[in-house]
Amino acid sequence: MAKVTGLGGVFFKSPDPEALCAWYAEHLGMTIGPDFNGAVFHANTQPSEGYSVWSPFKDDTTYFAPSDQAFMINLIVDDLDGALAQVAAAGATLHGEPERSEFGAFGWFTDPAGNKVELWQPDGGDAAES
Repeated sequence: MAKVTGLGGVFFKSPDPEALCAWYAEHLGMTIGPDFNGAVFHANTQPSEGYSVWSPFKDDTTYFAPSDQAFMINLIVDDLDGALAQVAAAGATLHGEPERSEFGAFGWFTDPAGNKVELWQPDGGDAAES
């Protein structure tokens, strides 16, 4: 039986894909590919504590709020507090305070296209305690 072995990507609509890619490149240091609007994250560049999650949520979840999108993007970062400060300085709306769990530290913002983004710093970092 063939099996899924990982997450291949997150694909979504944006009213201005080029501007959104530029915003992520400028404010979160994402390297945007020259052949398409997007970033590629190779497994060998991920932190050893990082991993990808595939998880459907119930239709009535409020976890993605205030975005009305049917998805939420999760990005691994090396400095949660620094990344949140960078996106806030760039006009992103932060949501709540960073939280720690057994999985690491998490923080949330809405990007310029209205997508809720969860930033994750896996255990081993110095992100804020909740």
